[in-house]
Amino acid sequence: MSPTPDPNNRDPDRKENFWVQVARYSQLAFIFPAAVVAGWLIGLALDHWLHTTWIYLVGILFGIAAGFVELIRATMRNSR
Repeated sequence: MSPTPDPNNRDPDRKENFWVQVARYSQLAFIFPAAVVAGWLIGLALDHWLHTTWIYLVGILFGIAAGFVELIRATMRNSR
């Protein structure tokens, strides 16, 4: 039985396809704004439910934080 290859265990000497690199880094262009919008929408829903006017700002901040966490994860994953 042969071991299954680990997708995170890449050979550092092997050059990746240009389009694979483009896809890997362009996902960040979609993830970061999506995290901010998701936080904003959740905050708006909580504002409506709790009859407040400031929770959407907390949602935006959490979305920004989530976007940066994903940015750091992707950078660390690709720098190995």
